[in-house]
Amino acid sequence: MSAVPPLVLGSRNRKKSREIAEIFAPHGIALVSIADFPEVGDVVEDGATFADNAAKKASGPAVQLGRWVIGEDSGLMVDALGGRPGVFSARFSGPGATDEANNRKLKEELAGVPLERRTAAYVCTIALADPAGAIRVTAEGRCRGLIITEPRGDNGFGYDPYFLVREYHRTFGELSSRVKHQISHRARALGLFIPEVVKLFGAM
Repeated sequence: MSAVPPLVLGSRNRKKSREIAEIFAPHGIALVSIADFPEVGDVVEDGATFADNAAKKASGPAVQLGRWVIGEDSGLMVDALGGRPGVFSARFSGPGATDEANNRKLKEELAGVPLERRTAAYVCTIALADPAGAIRVTAEGRCRGLIITEPRGDNGFGYDPYFLVREYHRTFGELSSRVKHQISHRARALGLFIPEVVKLFGAM
């Protein structure tokens, strides 16, 4: 049985990277940030789906570095907006988008929509590429909720302060890391992904 080598996480978002690393830690799998490899340029996220972008974020850097690389893409799909912002979640408000600007645009587009119709899902797709760039493991997770009108909580990032998990009566911005690591779209994707990664290396 082979031990899992340190995996490169293809994200420069430090909050997201920390969240993913915390979920991996109990499994004894170490992550290295792509930010530690300045020679690797940014991946153009022009895929039509989260899966497309996750694969791109994993495959290209894996070939360039000759290492195993995890690519992750996630975002918010709002039912009343026909699934938008979707793959454009991080740049919903346009060039130079910030969390504040994206949330402002989301509020504007949902103005007048009653709470019961503000249903949404956070979606996360994760892919693992081998050093040759082949995708070896993929997984997707989803978490359903409602988009509220005013932000609540200082935890998390992105749309988290507006994303209410009805079962907990709290937003992702209010939930503790311990709870979020159990129920979030990213936690659910990783819950499927990590056992497959362990199985893959165990078979080598």
